Amino acid sequence: MMLKISANPHIQTVRNTRSIMLDVVIALMPAAIAALLFFGVNALRVILTSVAACVLFEYLACRYWLKTANTTQNFSAVITGLLLAYNLPSTMPSWMILIGAFMAIIVAKICFGGLGKNIFNPALVGRVFLFISFPVQMTIWPTPHFLHITSPDGQTGATPLNILKNMDTSSDYPMYSPDDLPSYSNMFLGNIGGCIGEISTLALLLGFVYLLWRRVITWHIPVYYLATVFVLTSFLYAATGEIKFLPLAHLLSGGLMLVAIFMATDYTTSPMTIKGQIIFAVGCGVLTVVIRSFSAYPEGVSFAILIMNALVPLIDKLAVQRYYGERKKCPRKSRAY
Repeated sequence: MMLKISANPHIQTVRNTRSIMLDVVIALMPAAIAALLFFGVNALRVILTSVAACVLFEYLACRYWLKTANTTQNFSAVITGLLLAYNLPSTMPSWMILIGAFMAIIVAKICFGGLGKNIFNPALVGRVFLFISFPVQMTIWPTPHFLHITSPDGQTGATPLNILKNMDTSSDYPMYSPDDLPSYSNMFLGNIGGCIGEISTLALLLGFVYLLWRRVITWHIPVYYLATVFVLTSFLYAATGEIKFLPLAHLLSGGLMLVAIFMATDYTTSPMTIKGQIIFAVGCGVLTVVIRSFSAYPEGVSFAILIMNALVPLIDKLAVQRYYGERKKCPRKSRAY
């Protein structure tokens, strides 16, 4: 008889970190296929560079810095590399991708102790750092060309969120008009400008269905996040009548779907209870709409998630699950009388 001693949680199941991470990698594959179909080999270069850099940085950190077991075998670094790549345009220079991967793995993950100890989503930390450091390169959006191996040089266009942000119907000479906005079908399929992993809503929903089927995530955070954005933009559209608040356009464009499904649901950086997850998702939705609508940035999902990541400990404290039969503690009366 052998006694196995291990750290909690003690779950009697065949599932482990490696199998869960592998399911997430599989769920991310439809978005990778869509990126290759619309952006060609440039998207493949970004994905391979990001994944290889994240895996290499984590391996070197584990071996020579933390001096612990190699954690690259659990696919967590691969997921970070994929998500970082999905948040970058296909024209991103490779050396900048290396910097983003370093920030994601070393600064946002290893410096906090490694897998399961980071308080911010590593891929979003890398993405925001690149956005602040290299805003020009991070806002060059090549025009998608379906089934073209390479995209023609010099052909760039605006993302739907950029069009919505700069569409002033009250001006005599607006930068964009409603006719410049892509159709909902193009937004759903992915025939729009944007980061390589966020363009196709269809591909991301396929990954969402797979994760639900495999019970890797629950529906609460993605659904409440998307519903909050939809309700708030619907209210703003009804109150102002401005096209820039079109609810479906906000749902189908930008990184909302990608972040809501694959980043907001991260085990480490999201609340533990269902109640806490709902509070977290609603907060992400409110911040996303506020940043998109009233700030200088057309996109707000990255900042919204990172802000709410910082509030997760407070949310977990406020949304403590009360066990069955447990009595509420009576508050002490103030002695100031």
